[in-house]
Amino acid sequence: MATRTNAAAAVLIAPLALLVVATFVVPLAVALYTAIANPEVRETLPRTAAALATWNREGLPSEAAFAAVSAELARAQERQTIGPLARRLNFEQTGLRALLLKTARAHGSLSAPYRDALAGLDARWTDPSVWRLIQRNTSPTTALYLLRSVDLTLTPVGDIAKSPADEAIFLRLFGRTFEISLWVTVLCVLIAYPAAYTMARLPKRQAHVALTLVLVPFWTSILVRTTAWFILLQREGPVNALLLALGLVDAPIAMIFNRFAVYVAMVHVLLPFAILPLYSVMKGIDPAYLRAAASLGASPWRRFVRVYLPLSMPGVAAAALMVFMLAVGFYITPSLVGGPDDQMVSTFIAFYTNNTINWGMSAALATLLLAATAAIVVVARYALPGVTTRGLRA
Repeated sequence: MATRTNAAAAVLIAPLALLVVATFVVPLAVALYTAIANPEVRETLPRTAAALATWNREGLPSEAAFAAVSAELARAQERQTIGPLARRLNFEQTGLRALLLKTARAHGSLSAPYRDALAGLDARWTDPSVWRLIQRNTSPTTALYLLRSVDLTLTPVGDIAKSPADEAIFLRLFGRTFEISLWVTVLCVLIAYPAAYTMARLPKRQAHVALTLVLVPFWTSILVRTTAWFILLQREGPVNALLLALGLVDAPIAMIFNRFAVYVAMVHVLLPFAILPLYSVMKGIDPAYLRAAASLGASPWRRFVRVYLPLSMPGVAAAALMVFMLAVGFYITPSLVGGPDDQMVSTFIAFYTNNTINWGMSAALATLLLAATAAIVVVARYALPGVTTRGLRA
């Protein structure tokens, strides 16, 4: 009987398990692999890769390598597969895209010996660093994208070095992302705590109305809510108009395209995610504890600090954790209401995905963001044993 019950349960849960695997596990695995995948040279220049396998990285490679690269670039041009290769190598050394396309177009006019022909076509083919770069990328995997994501890079000989100052932006970007997320989390918890406390003390009917008002934002998309703040905070918007009408300011102030707008919009979007776990925990606190403290002579403030606040800490931890995890991945809100110095990691993930078609960098940034967020969750669980789990269960 138990076996039959277990089999029935497995059949019922199988569609959900398959959905989770198909929509979460597989895409996540693909993204993680894309962060280290390096197929462009091996797939587009297989003969060149084979010719460079025995090269000792001194001087220039053999005539076979020159002949192979010329023919394979021309074939890739005909098959329209040269684009990914050109983008990949140009990502490491600016100008290689133009060199590869120029060589592919000129193949028909070249003849043996190809070392002299390619040298005459473009002197960069006599630069050993170009060939070292191609040889290094014959490997199926690379650490370059992950290194670039932490402001490091690979030298022509394969050593790890710091990225040039004008390219070292990602550590600051991650720092900015976590700084914005932390402040948004603090503001959300500070605002949500008294709101949830008040809701928990309301009569049942009024509490239901208040809870419905908290849930209303979930019925509206984040884009719509962010666009509303985009309109409200304009120099000619309602907020500035109200401040001018009240005489609080003499001229419209800049409240859009800055950090202030990002904080306001993100707190507005994420506030319900802080109120709900706090309300759930506070609703489960037995009033008898407070009455017992009062009977022992504790003042209202002392009852709150010594009894109510510790009992509500699981809700505080759960709210902070939920808001922070959602905030680090924000993209639309900073893009619409923030300035150039207010963009977060997700903005650059979208940039590399949609604009430069550099999926390796976008996957590497996403992988590091996921790893950092997971580390924070793990630390929170060990630093606050039982607190976060009780808050989330509530």
